[in-house]
Amino acid sequence: MEEKYYLAWLNHVNGVGLKTVEALMHRFGDAQKVFTASASELLGVKGINENTTHNIIQNRKKESVESLRIIIEKLGIDILSRNDMEYPSNLKNIYDPPYLLYKIGNICSKDENAVAIVGARKATPYGKWAAYKLAGDLAKRGITIVSGMAYGIDTAAHRGALDSGGRTIAVLGSGVDVCYPKSNYSLMKEIEKNGAVVSEYAIGTPPAPNHFPPRNRIISGLAKGVVVIEANAKSGSLITVEFALEQGREVLAVPGNINSGLSMGTNQLIKDGAKIVTCVEDIIEELGIRESKTIERQVTELSASENEIYNIIREYQPIHMEILSLKTKQSIDNINSIVTILQLKGLVDLLPGKILIVNN
Repeated sequence: MEEKYYLAWLNHVNGVGLKTVEALMHRFGDAQKVFTASASELLGVKGINENTTHNIIQNRKKESVESLRIIIEKLGIDILSRNDMEYPSNLKNIYDPPYLLYKIGNICSKDENAVAIVGARKATPYGKWAAYKLAGDLAKRGITIVSGMAYGIDTAAHRGALDSGGRTIAVLGSGVDVCYPKSNYSLMKEIEKNGAVVSEYAIGTPPAPNHFPPRNRIISGLAKGVVVIEANAKSGSLITVEFALEQGREVLAVPGNINSGLSMGTNQLIKDGAKIVTCVEDIIEELGIRESKTIERQVTELSASENEIYNIIREYQPIHMEILSLKTKQSIDNINSIVTILQLKGLVDLLPGKILIVNN
């Protein structure tokens, strides 16, 4: 049986985290030898106590390894150790990279050109629009987007990359087979097909508050730089910033409304020297990223109502929201909803005075 199944088994033993896995692998060389090691051999490993030794011995059953193999193959999970050639080079070079990285999907060489986009879960429409647009503009230039698949900014960033035909990587604070939040299940499946879902946590691990700060070091570690969009003064996104700075990554921030609490963190970052981002060129210039290709915008994934509104705006721009309502014979509330979707897809801009134009 392949080594990765024994690695998964070892990481599933109660009390055996990745630090313990690393110590055992350093001593024995591979997980199959851990599976057959004696109690005295296990106790001879620094950091391994009697309780951990007991758990390993009690759980080393061929059936346990086999059941994990079935799950891994069924879900298409791959397990990379830090010594594998396929392990992401950006991540390998940070302080304290995870010894094991679970993934569904593919990580390829072009993902070395990656930008992380993070921010508030309870994001404003402006924040979601900025994340969607910047992610989409980067993706069109062949740049991979990394984020955490949370509500708000993360979701908008992943969606922007996917809708522009690009690649994106989601880093979870749970096992790669556990979708969190559950409402992002369909998004997660799209990411698996157009990038990868990754985690350092064992298969089946539920999300927990203490998982997310360590998860953030992987988000920044996979990228050349981190763009923060909407963060309050105590935002978890600022933990990602701290990791980014420790890792020698660039930190960039999108300015926000000075009356909004969600702008306190980002505006303070700019005061402290973070590069201000007003367009995609700011990111590319600051990070010195070489564009690999340009992906043409595809407007084929619009619903019938979205397509109708988009075409009218394109024909009559600039057009007032109320005029659009009259032309389509739809309520302002309905128009507002559709326009918000078109904004998130980066297709239209809402100017002051409720004036709409196409975003060229």
